Order: sequence, then C-alpha cells, then structure tokens
Amino acid sequence: MFYWFLKWVAIGPLLRLVFRPQTEGIENVPDEGPALLVCNHLSYADWLFMPLTLPRRVTFVAKAEYFTTPGLKGWFQRKFFAGAGQVPIDRSGASAAEGALTSAQRVLDKGELFGIFPEGTRSHDGKLYRGKTGVARLALLTGVPVIPTAVVGTDVVAPPGKKFGRVTRPVVRFGRPLDFSRYEGLENDRYILRSVTDEIMYEIMTLSGQEYVDLYATRAKEQAKERAKEAKDDESSAAERSRAS
Repeated sequence: MFYWFLKWVAIGPLLRLVFRPQTEGIENVPDEGPALLVCNHLSYADWLFMPLTLPRRVTFVAKAEYFTTPGLKGWFQRKFFAGAGQVPIDRSGASAAEGALTSAQRVLDKGELFGIFPEGTRSHDGKLYRGKTGVARLALLTGVPVIPTAVVGTDVVAPPGKKFGRVTRPVVRFGRPLDFSRYEGLENDRYILRSVTDEIMYEIMTLSGQEYVDLYATRAKEQAKERAKEAKDDESSAAERSRAS
C-alpha cells in the first residue's frame, strides 16, 4: 500500500505535473505476469521515470546502505526505497551478482516486473555501453519475456555529477518482448550469454538512438578519468615551461 501512496499520491503526480513524461510502446509490457524490463542507464532518475509510466510495480535492486542507515533519516530512507520498489543488495562483495540474481528470481517467481540496468552503472557521456551478461543469465534461467526499454532525456533532468539539471520531457520507450526460449538450458554457456546480451543491447540502442561503445561503462569511466588527468598534467607542464622561459 505504501508503494501506491508514494507513487500516486506523493511523488507521482508531482513528477507528472512538472516533467510530463512521454511513453511509447506501453502495450508491449504485459498487464499481468512476470517480465524483465532491461533499460539503458543515463541518470539516477531513470528508476523513477520508467516505473512512473506503468500501472504496475517495477522492482529494482538498490545499495544495502539505503536500508541500513540509522535514525529518523534512515527510517524515511528505508520507507522511500522499499515503497518505490527497491530491494537491498550488498554490491561491495564478490557475491553481489549472485545476490542480485537471486533477488530478481524471487520477484519474477511472484509474477511481478523486475527492472535491470545491464550496463551496471550510469553512462558518463550519454553513450550506450556493453551490457553485462547477468541479464542474459537471468532471462534464460527464468524464461520470462524480456522487454528492451529506453529512457531518453533523464540525463538532462539529472546530469551525471549533478542533483538536478533542467526541466525537460523524458521519454520512456518499451520495445517488443524478446523470446530466448531457443537457448533454454544454456544459461552457463558464456558464448550464448554474450550473444543474448548483445541482442538485448542492440534493441536498446535502436530504441534510445544512443551511440554504442563495445566497452564496459566502468572501464570507460576509468579511461575518461585517466585522459582528464593526463590533460591536466600536460597543462601544468606547459605552464611551468612558460614560466621558466
């Protein structure tokens, strides 16, 4: 009940009034039964706007810290994230991927919708990065429909590194369900998992219009930081040479 209060009475109407999100392909999401919503990840606001366009609850995994903070702030935080369809997962350990997989299976076994961001982290530059194969393994283990999903414009509302950017109308696009039943029983074949993941990412790319980069987002961020550091060092060296001359 708290989820419906949160969505329709508290935050939902405000977000709809201010941002007026647009939806395309909502008929591709089943009215009942389990489905896996696989989405690109431009902003921390993605998990708010994507479910907002649907009449059904969408569950995601969230950092365990959101559920363990003590005090009054922690109580409100737990209520907020639990009500918004988040389930806690410790993402710091080696078993994080398995924990997320188990949580997702529980949600899908109950006939609900589960949302996942296969890039694993937000895009720092608006490009679409290589998907992690956990999404394929989950799809093959559960056999549920896979709905490729794209959010567009959330990185304008909440750009990387900022809490808020500017008001725009985000668009949420739901693609036609993908069926991977032909790969049943092959959830441990790494070549099949990569093939399924790449197929899903291709559909997301088509829906979002993003440029695709065949590199994991975490590595891309590291490279961007390395280039920024090198550029800064070069500037410092040039300034020192200028002063010396």
